[in-house]
Amino acid sequence: MIIIANVLVALVALIHAYILVLEMFLWTTPRGQKAFGLTPRFAQETKVLGLNQGLYNGFLAAGLIWGLVADNFGAKVFFLVCVAVAGIVGAVTSSRRILFVQTVPSALALVFVLLA
Repeated sequence: MIIIANVLVALVALIHAYILVLEMFLWTTPRGQKAFGLTPRFAQETKVLGLNQGLYNGFLAAGLIWGLVADNFGAKVFFLVCVAVAGIVGAVTSSRRILFVQTVPSALALVFVLLA
């Protein structure tokens, strides 16, 4: 059970590392624009916001990786809950898709971490 939990935590961390790359480095590229439904003009005007959002997603990924490396139950739970809440807020305020990209994987990982 712990192996499945850790694999799921790692998956959530990888998702957030990828989101970091999309937001911080690819925001104004066709790939970033497609991922977030941005026009080239809007992407250029908001690239500083993408950089900021990417940094926060990086902190989430780093916290999850720390929880894995240190085998820290509390860190895993805390950062998975943070991801789930961020996903819910994103789904309500931005795109329903965020619920499935962030909240569902983090909630699933959280269940396995709590049961392990």
